[in-house]
Amino acid sequence: MVSPVFSIQHVSVRFLDGILFNNLNFVVNKGENWALVGESGSGKTALLQTIAGNFNVTAGEIKYHFFEEYLKQHPGNAEHLTHHKLVALVEAKHHFKNLSNTGDFYYQQRYNSSDSEDALTVEEYLHTIKPAPQPNIYWHFDKIISTLKLDKLSGKQLIKLSNGETKRLRIAAALSKNPILLLMDSPLTGLDIETRKEFNTIIEEITASGITIVMATSPYEIPGAITNVAVLKNGVITDIVTKDEFTPQLVEPQTTDSIDKEELRLLLNAYNTSPGYQQIISMNKVHVKYGDNIILNDVDWQVKPGDRWALLGHNGAGKSTLLSLINGDNPQAYANDIILFDKKRGTGESIWDIKKKIGFVSPELHQYFPTDNSCLQVIESGYYDTLGLFRPSSKEKAAIALRWMKALEIDKYARTLLKNIPASAQRLCLLARALIKNPPLLIFDEPCQGMDTHQQQHFKNLVDTICSLSKVTLIYVTHYQQEIPDSVDRVLRLEKGCVMG
Repeated sequence: MVSPVFSIQHVSVRFLDGILFNNLNFVVNKGENWALVGESGSGKTALLQTIAGNFNVTAGEIKYHFFEEYLKQHPGNAEHLTHHKLVALVEAKHHFKNLSNTGDFYYQQRYNSSDSEDALTVEEYLHTIKPAPQPNIYWHFDKIISTLKLDKLSGKQLIKLSNGETKRLRIAAALSKNPILLLMDSPLTGLDIETRKEFNTIIEEITASGITIVMATSPYEIPGAITNVAVLKNGVITDIVTKDEFTPQLVEPQTTDSIDKEELRLLLNAYNTSPGYQQIISMNKVHVKYGDNIILNDVDWQVKPGDRWALLGHNGAGKSTLLSLINGDNPQAYANDIILFDKKRGTGESIWDIKKKIGFVSPELHQYFPTDNSCLQVIESGYYDTLGLFRPSSKEKAAIALRWMKALEIDKYARTLLKNIPASAQRLCLLARALIKNPPLLIFDEPCQGMDTHQQQHFKNLVDTICSLSKVTLIYVTHYQQEIPDSVDRVLRLEKGCVMG
């Protein structure tokens, strides 16, 4: 007899002034593990949040059958327990707090030693999570540390973790709850090739331990332990198939990509005051160390105007630290032999002098960027290198911001708050923010995270077109070979802080 874990019956969900789901039906049975796939904005994240009980259901009902069964088996826990205790959700963004609990972390905090001390270590953080009462705890601390390979990170502060390391920690935190139902929003995003391969094994062990998994993921990255796939489009489940029946063609839109080259040419000349430089970046024996941990070890790197580089390496290899030295966020730049835009660091130039020459996007910037501006304001703030627009909007600059939004196919979100649009569209807004001032250097750190296939291809084509129409210098970071623009012709590979030949 089929036994459901949970069931969604004729559910409607409203958010702000829109309807996310109308008369939605979805059932997950014991022994099933589901992947949710679909284009950006199709409703994958919203469905996970609805299952987790974080959205207001205005009609219909969600039944958590697993909770009813749990209470029958553990009748003494009924007074102190809700189904939320038995559900773990790994979201696209983390919500770490600092030690003083006065607020969230801020973007540059990881590079400032006195401020970064105000953070729990990995081990301390995991010990704060208490599982629901149950007789046998399968996912205990040592088991989690071993499975997620966090042993070398246990004493590291949360703020100093790389993007991929943070992702592993958040899966570990979810397992620390020993949930019955595990929900994951794009868990493979930001993981290097080796860790993505290991993830299949991790998922198999999680499901074998009796946990039911529902995860939003790319149609090209569905783990072997997944049994069923639901395809979403515009808040509607359009297909339900077994994993063996699924093909990515059920998701991919039949659209062709087109870029208005003449419009791009005009945009690239709309705000261009960059003088010529002899050197964009010159690093000589750069060494960065935190305590006993060597992050970068004698790195030499020369970047000339017009160079297009791929910066590659595993999670924790030192890529983000290297970029922080260039972008003015890391004070250890002053202790090293670094020349940026023909000026040696520490000879009088301010952080703002550096930032105005760089268009920068990273997963960390996306994580910590304030979200209470409209998308148009966010993009206009790129003129001033501020995290949001803190001055009256300029009619002329806002018009150019809107043109960049059209070029990135996100102009429909112009007047919407950044926090109220899909994560992939948020990332595209930050990309437009980086492009708007036409800087001499573009640094794109994993820029396609969370985008669907069409958005990835469109952005890649856009970057190649920009490179063909301008002399911009490019540094591009990714864990996916197919995302690297064709215009990239140089590679710097880091391994454990060292440059590999």
